[in-house]
Amino acid sequence: MDIRFDCTRCGRCCHDLKLPLSVEEAIAWAGRGHQVQLLCEGLPQPPDLTMEDPFRRYRAERAFEARSGDLVIRINVTLVGSFDGPCPHLRSDNLCGDYERRPRACRIYPAEVVPGREIKPQAKACPPEAWGDGQPWLTRGGAVVSTDTQQLIDEYRAVTRQDLPAKAIACDLLGARKAAWVNEGYAVYTPSPAAAVAALESARSADRGQSRESRWSIVTNRPHTLRVLRDAGANAESCTRGGAYIGFFADES
Repeated sequence: MDIRFDCTRCGRCCHDLKLPLSVEEAIAWAGRGHQVQLLCEGLPQPPDLTMEDPFRRYRAERAFEARSGDLVIRINVTLVGSFDGPCPHLRSDNLCGDYERRPRACRIYPAEVVPGREIKPQAKACPPEAWGDGQPWLTRGGAVVSTDTQQLIDEYRAVTRQDLPAKAIACDLLGARKAAWVNEGYAVYTPSPAAAVAALESARSADRGQSRESRWSIVTNRPHTLRVLRDAGANAESCTRGGAYIGFFADES
């Protein structure tokens, strides 16, 4: 797909976000007193990590191995800068007040980091005038035109893999032990900024070669999923949507 785009500096993409962050970016974000959350989801353990489907491989590679009851699974933890309303760095003129240190996710937007995921202008916060004739090319033939943006995407994917050991350790330190099931939502942990910094800094400097067993519970608001997981030997719990659980489906009884 060929897409033209240019930023209109409207500031819409800087409001009401859960902004994906690397470990380093999360330490910097929380270190300024801003809220960092951990969004946790569980995935089935694939037969191997060399699968041909680039989306499935990407999803598996960005998750660490764990156990839920008798079931071997993988846990994906997304660190996010969470805020309602404008970003704490957004200025009154809709420009970024921390532009040189803004996270990779901000630099990449509105391009996609997930392999094979199509850019859909209607799903983006940008206004209609940001797209279309007269704007520079964002993609040609489905490929990102800017080499700088593609490099940032490659870095984002690499850092996501490199951060896995630190994320696993940080979950231990913060007591994060519940995850939603894939494609159903996220279990949400909201430590204080100080606690997030302490855990992430300790996790970053810990011995990553140390053997550790990570045991998790899966939470779901869907009775069918609960039965399937328990039948498979997982430690699964029923829950409802709320502050600690972002569910993609309405609560079911």
